[in-house]
Amino acid sequence: MTTPELATLFCQDVATLQKLGLRIVVVHGGGPMINAMLEKVGVESRFEGGMRVSTEEVVDVAAMVLSGTVNKNISSGISQAGGRALGLSGRDDALLQCEKLWGGSEDDKIDLGNVGQVKVVNTDLINQLLDAGISPVIAPIGMGCKGQEDESVVYNINADVAAGRIAGELKAARVLFLTDIAGVLDKEMTLLKSLSCDDIDDLIGDETITGGMIPKVTYATDAVKLGVQGAFITDGRVPHALLNEILAGGENGLGSGEGGTVVTL
Repeated sequence: MTTPELATLFCQDVATLQKLGLRIVVVHGGGPMINAMLEKVGVESRFEGGMRVSTEEVVDVAAMVLSGTVNKNISSGISQAGGRALGLSGRDDALLQCEKLWGGSEDDKIDLGNVGQVKVVNTDLINQLLDAGISPVIAPIGMGCKGQEDESVVYNINADVAAGRIAGELKAARVLFLTDIAGVLDKEMTLLKSLSCDDIDDLIGDETITGGMIPKVTYATDAVKLGVQGAFITDGRVPHALLNEILAGGENGLGSGEGGTVVTL
């Protein structure tokens, strides 16, 4: 959602899908807004393997931006479009409980700071809201696992990590990852419309998939392996991208084939 107009259309799509009887959970990021605030307050950050290295200062800013402005803009936008939504962070009612996530490989670990790997999802809370006709809008700021030494630690979670794990725990019919490119591209920059989990492993291995796309495809495959029927890496610059991909694809439910990449087993 690279413009206010696209954000408005997204909120309208959620409200429309609600009226059609679909249960929608929204998990959002906000990288550009975090970058702007970090620059404003003079806090430096960097990325490793598509993940933001998160010191306590970076997490403080990310939590302020994600749980505040971004989260409430989306939840209120859905409400203004005629839907029902409630903004939450992963710290509310222990919604997203995490362990520290390390970057790099087993032999060459990279300390990402307070970046969390989701281990527990409070699906009871999510389902209670969905049963009431309310879409949870979740900011990917989590906490340590209950009973552990780091329970009080605030973790910054990559939004794609959070979305994939939440979808998997809910056994969702579909999970969509909105991005600002056409989808997964090959080395000739041609859209790959359909990929299996094995295909993705090969594309990461030969460095066709790099940078910020790695978390998207990794957690798309994880979601599918957890039982999600299909994961879509979708071009969020397309107006009504959410509506197009959810309602297109006929009885197979594999999207329009025009707005991104579908990942299946």
